[in-house]
Amino acid sequence: MKARTAIGLMSGTSLDGIDAAILGRDFKGNFIPGPCHAVPYDDELKSALRAILGGAGSVCEIEGVANLMTKKHANVVNELLDENNIDRSAIDVIGFHGHTIMHKPDIRKTWQVGDGALLARLTGIDVVNDFRSADVAAGGQGAPFAPVYHQALAADLKRPLAVLNIGGVANV
Repeated sequence: MKARTAIGLMSGTSLDGIDAAILGRDFKGNFIPGPCHAVPYDDELKSALRAILGGAGSVCEIEGVANLMTKKHANVVNELLDENNIDRSAIDVIGFHGHTIMHKPDIRKTWQVGDGALLARLTGIDVVNDFRSADVAAGGQGAPFAPVYHQALAADLKRPLAVLNIGGVANV
């Protein structure tokens, strides 16, 4: 098993801001939590996101907001690395959720805005993004990593076991 280190980025539907966390995996598959960083949305980005919720606005408006939001995420990544004296070469990948502007898993539709290729160019780190679409299309609720992460954290815990994931929607 190869050791890996990732930065996970999340921006909540509450329009509160951007969360970034570094998570590693050692050669044995153990998860190693690292530093985290949170930055509130400024009024400009919050207003811009609010204006496109539900998919409202023109393609140009939505692309403009996606561009602005992606640049803000790049700033958060750079701040996280700088504040913790971590060289970007130590990071294998960034997981970029983007920002959900429409989420209707009951009809298998979800839409997150954010430009993974732009984020990769701005940070110099490979980026994976658009996680939710395939999960929702397959009938999931759009949180494909939560169960995997919870399973890894709880691998050695006694059963039966319930995990409560409190986010925009609470899931057990």
